[in-house]
Amino acid sequence: MIKVTDIAYVRFRAPDLDEMEKFLLEFGLHRAERRADKLFMRGTDPLPFAHVTELGEPGFAGLGFYAESVADLERLGREFGLPVEESDAPGGGRIVRFTDPNGFPVDVVAGQTAPEAIALKRRLVHNDGGDRPRRGVPLRVEPGPSQVKRLGHCVINVKDFRESEAWYKERFGLVTSDEIEIAPGAPIGAFLRCDRGATHVDHHTLFPVGTGTPGFNHAAFEVANFDDLMAGHQVLEKSGRRHEWGVGRHILGSQIFDYWRDPWGHTVEHWTDGDLFNNETPPNVVGIDKLMGNQWGPEAPPSMGS
Repeated sequence: MIKVTDIAYVRFRAPDLDEMEKFLLEFGLHRAERRADKLFMRGTDPLPFAHVTELGEPGFAGLGFYAESVADLERLGREFGLPVEESDAPGGGRIVRFTDPNGFPVDVVAGQTAPEAIALKRRLVHNDGGDRPRRGVPLRVEPGPSQVKRLGHCVINVKDFRESEAWYKERFGLVTSDEIEIAPGAPIGAFLRCDRGATHVDHHTLFPVGTGTPGFNHAAFEVANFDDLMAGHQVLEKSGRRHEWGVGRHILGSQIFDYWRDPWGHTVEHWTDGDLFNNETPPNVVGIDKLMGNQWGPEAPPSMGS
């Protein structure tokens, strides 16, 4: 087992890379590299890519995590009898390829060359009731797509929650933030985060949900701030994109959220202002009402998660 440091990317298949790129640009990603049969998109953070589209029939094609080092990657390969290969994706580096119990391809990568960060245009200073640091300067939100920084988490529907939970924890060192029960003693899923010891990390990196049928649920991308999220909402709305749920604030993880569908129906989320946990935060068990509820905003539609 190793302890992965973060989620790296999600992968999809689509029959039209032009149409996918058009949507993702409106969503707030940037082109990292375009090939005849693949599209790599990145955020503003200095990371090679966060979203991959392979030419083909529409569908979810897997996800990837970052290992802390090539040495960790080699140890992982030895432990599970898998080769450590050279990666031909942007940033290069090395890669170990798994298949999880649901048939999802799962990569672990290390040793990549990091690109330069893309400068944020909306670096806004906000005043609130308790702290008013912006003085003598009006706040102006520049129009345009959200500024996606990075991929934050992925939610997958799995055939057996406990089986999938054990598989990811035993290989990648993930730990539980919140476990979800549909009834007392009947768990259906858990928000799992990276274990970075005393370093604070996102409330969750992966959420396997025991629906009984494997499938993609959604992928969530962090944006710069709330104004940035709302500016992007306006762009996607004016483009006639399919809105799924939001804007609101989750209970578990506390993120402000806004969900959209790509041209082939995959759900992708903008989020900002989420909780950060470390090894001093104990695991929690909550009911499913906390999963689908929110602190403010509209109720989740029946189609959410499908």
